[in-house]
Amino acid sequence: MNIVVFLRSFSILFLTCVTIVTRFDWCFSSITSSSSSSLGGGGGHFSFDETSLRNAARDFGNRFQYQPMAVMNPESVSDIANTIKHVWLMGPSSHLTVAARGHGHSLQGQAQAPNGIVINMESLKLPGMQVHLGRDSDSDSDSDSDSPYVDVSGGELWINILHETLRFGLTPRSWTDYLHLTVGGTLSNAGVSGQAFRHGPQISNVQKLEIVTGTGQVVNCSKDENGELFHSVLGGLGQFGIITRARILLEPAPSMVKWIRVLYSDFTAFTSDQERLISSSENDDAAFDYIEGFVIINRTGLLNNWRSTFNPQDPIQASQFKSDGRTLFCLELAKYFNPQDIDVVNEEVEEHLSYLHYIESTLFLTEVTYVEFLDRVHVSELKLRSKGLWDVPHPWLNLFIPRSNIHKFAQEVFGNILTETSNGPVLIYPVNKSKWDNRSSVVTPEEEVFYLVGILASAVGREGIEEVVGQNRRILEYCERSNLGVKQYLPHYNTQEEWKAHFGPKWESFLQRKSVYDPLAILAPGQRIFQKAINFS
Repeated sequence: MNIVVFLRSFSILFLTCVTIVTRFDWCFSSITSSSSSSLGGGGGHFSFDETSLRNAARDFGNRFQYQPMAVMNPESVSDIANTIKHVWLMGPSSHLTVAARGHGHSLQGQAQAPNGIVINMESLKLPGMQVHLGRDSDSDSDSDSDSPYVDVSGGELWINILHETLRFGLTPRSWTDYLHLTVGGTLSNAGVSGQAFRHGPQISNVQKLEIVTGTGQVVNCSKDENGELFHSVLGGLGQFGIITRARILLEPAPSMVKWIRVLYSDFTAFTSDQERLISSSENDDAAFDYIEGFVIINRTGLLNNWRSTFNPQDPIQASQFKSDGRTLFCLELAKYFNPQDIDVVNEEVEEHLSYLHYIESTLFLTEVTYVEFLDRVHVSELKLRSKGLWDVPHPWLNLFIPRSNIHKFAQEVFGNILTETSNGPVLIYPVNKSKWDNRSSVVTPEEEVFYLVGILASAVGREGIEEVVGQNRRILEYCERSNLGVKQYLPHYNTQEEWKAHFGPKWESFLQRKSVYDPLAILAPGQRIFQKAINFS
């Protein structure tokens, strides 16, 4: 055995064991003659090779890289529970921490564990996805207890869940824009996309969870069973436990989508139309199934670029439209349907569009399959990868902004701070707070309607990074200076004082939950909220 590999293997396994005789058998039986060490009983293994460690220290943000001491590749929930249990039993004298890593789409090192253990959740081998049809999968009942659902691993990708549930004519209700993310990853944040105005975020569409807490306990929870843990983990930034299994609510799946884009030059008209459209969802009679928007600043040949996917309603007028040097606002809509309903859907869409105040020459439409629509960002990913532009820094900024201050925000940010949007989309769309459960750990503005604004810039080179980071800083400073009541989504702060300000009235309950479910602050150190072995008082 290579002596370096042996010493590294011995060190990590020793650190994850308590120093009592009954534990040594577990430690020493785990050492093998390769750069991996198997876990006792569970079938998983530790990896110590440089490639595994480097991969675990990278994420989509591509800005922070902190290598762990080891990567744990679990095959069972007991592999995860045993590892955390051993770290827990070491007590506060050890600085070893544990982070769960899904598909590596964090932005600022949130799923990293410097000199700790990173758990590769995609390695988790659980019984395959299990779809349950419910009492009546064609029913319009609002009762979640009667709804169909699917049980999935916390390390499962949403794109795989889509394909599996479609085999039964079903689909999850709420999505993110990008589907190549793990269930545990999105549920630890919220999971927001254009369906959230109607169904709420993904965390509002979960029925049950299986959690491994920071003490190594495996706990099943729901709203009615261990409800405090259930709500803590949803949007909990990985602070209270690792999601190893989830029950996701489903609905009947359409086969096709009518996909629409229109432009506005007037921000007031744009937001008024968005808010009007989401208000109808309160009666479950939404005009559209998906509503988003984005800001376009100084883009040349915008409508010509759309022609590769969309068809203009009026090709002549569309060809004469100029976007150069202008700030425009795009409303993006989708209506789900099945082919036999196309005539009715066309009439409904035409009627709903007639109430809107967009620039008439900018109406573009297309029809795509349901899968093509939901997986649309992956198509862009493949194009960017082919050009070497995917694995670049992504200093993104995501904000929740109260409806009452969205115009003030837009005037300053879209008018003075952002000068162009060619390095990434700027999303903006409203959601209904009534669709969010305030018992979760997510922090949102207090108003009934608030906006998600996502400034999703890519950066190339040090100067590019500094420019975008500086831009983000100016936006945040403006929001704070103007007291806009903005909350970060996918938050990132460097001090606990900043975290306290972020959580506001929720901080005390967040702290209390931490003291119960992860009292030594072992989990998710990359969030930089707590230091291990913090003294709770």
